[in-house]
Amino acid sequence: MRTLISFLAGLAFTSIAFAQNDTTIVLGYADFIARVSTEHPLAKRADIKIEEGESKLLYGRSGFDPQLYTGVGQKYFKDTQYYSLIDGGLKVPTWFGIELKAGYQQNGGTYLNPENNTPGSGLVYAGVSIPVGQGLFIDKRRADLKKAQLNLKVTELEQQLILNELLYQAGQAYWKWFEAYNTLLVYNEAYQLANQRFDAVKQEVLIGERPFIDTLEAGIQVQNRLLGLQQSQLKVTNAAALVSTYLWENGIIPLELADATIPESLEKVTMTSLNPAIATQLDTLIAMHPLLEQSRFKIGQLEIEKRLQKERLKPVLNLKYNPIAEYANGNTFQNFSINNYTWGLEFKMPLMLRKERSSVKLTDLKIQESQYLLNNKQQAIRYKVMAAHNRWNTSLDQLKLYTQTAQDYKGLLQAEQRLFSIGESSLFMVNAREVGYIKTQIKLISLLKDNRQALLSIYYELGYLPKSSFN
Repeated sequence: MRTLISFLAGLAFTSIAFAQNDTTIVLGYADFIARVSTEHPLAKRADIKIEEGESKLLYGRSGFDPQLYTGVGQKYFKDTQYYSLIDGGLKVPTWFGIELKAGYQQNGGTYLNPENNTPGSGLVYAGVSIPVGQGLFIDKRRADLKKAQLNLKVTELEQQLILNELLYQAGQAYWKWFEAYNTLLVYNEAYQLANQRFDAVKQEVLIGERPFIDTLEAGIQVQNRLLGLQQSQLKVTNAAALVSTYLWENGIIPLELADATIPESLEKVTMTSLNPAIATQLDTLIAMHPLLEQSRFKIGQLEIEKRLQKERLKPVLNLKYNPIAEYANGNTFQNFSINNYTWGLEFKMPLMLRKERSSVKLTDLKIQESQYLLNNKQQAIRYKVMAAHNRWNTSLDQLKLYTQTAQDYKGLLQAEQRLFSIGESSLFMVNAREVGYIKTQIKLISLLKDNRQALLSIYYELGYLPKSSFN
């Protein structure tokens, strides 16, 4: 009987693998993360950010859209047409601040202002408007487009940050579920073993090979392990419920884990290894953090705004020149002459420039403030990345160490079982060794979970979590 008990104990603790039935569904970490990154509402929200950036860029480009224009003005009084003014054409703004213009003008009437006189067939004109002073190098249209281009990059980084936060929280939840489930397996095996031992002890008591007091000790072990099993089951239920909150269908329909769904088995989850490039290029990766890149692009937008405001310190000096020709018989070139044209000059400038100078100063202060915040943010991110890297290194060392500790505890248990089988140990000592081994198994699972979460933290603090498992 003692030999049988020893055999059962050794068999139960050889591994904590479980027999999967046909209804068991394994939800792997890679599949879980892939689904979260595409189906979760926050993942859909992240995609919207890109569309928002593209829409703002389209709006910025609208400042360079060609424009058709027309104007008609007529006056009739007592059956007399005082005047008729018709003017229409096309304006084409360009990136260089020059505006091209072409149109057709036809005016007439009894009391028409002489300066508006045109031939009966009308006049065709084409020309340019050139900002010689303010607006020569940059204007509001060009500034808005440049800021929209930077804003698109900001929204791409914002999408990455949203996904980074989502995948980090989802990954943390998955590994807590993994820990809770595999801990449950340990408690279940321990409970089954305690029950088997309790039954065996009762049989030995009945045939007089053991004192009755041993049944009390074996019964207490059954009760303690049942309590641990129930508490572990509660943790698995709660952990699975948390994992379910990350499972969606197309960002609309929330899903739930099926009762038979389990995480990856302990045998398939090993100690993580960090990409060597990350360890050797931490400074470069930190400098490329999405939050820092976002701040740089926003400073770039402020630089564009400052450049536009400095441009406004210049006087407005716009030069317009339009050659004109009579529209006759569908041919405008036969009557063309360089002596036929209109031109104009516009000039204005505030004398004190208080508004313009204050705007430049305020924007410059915003740039300085943003730069100081960027420097502080970069140092804080560097600390968090290094701290996460240190935690991962420590978890790896602890996992390697405790793997050996678990093997040593297993050796102690097996040795105690052999002594018990030959009558040189007691049930109390066997139970004590089993309790120690159970604790080491649970601790080993916890350290493996910590190791996986620590690797998650490194990628999270760097601002980029891969949408797949870590190997």
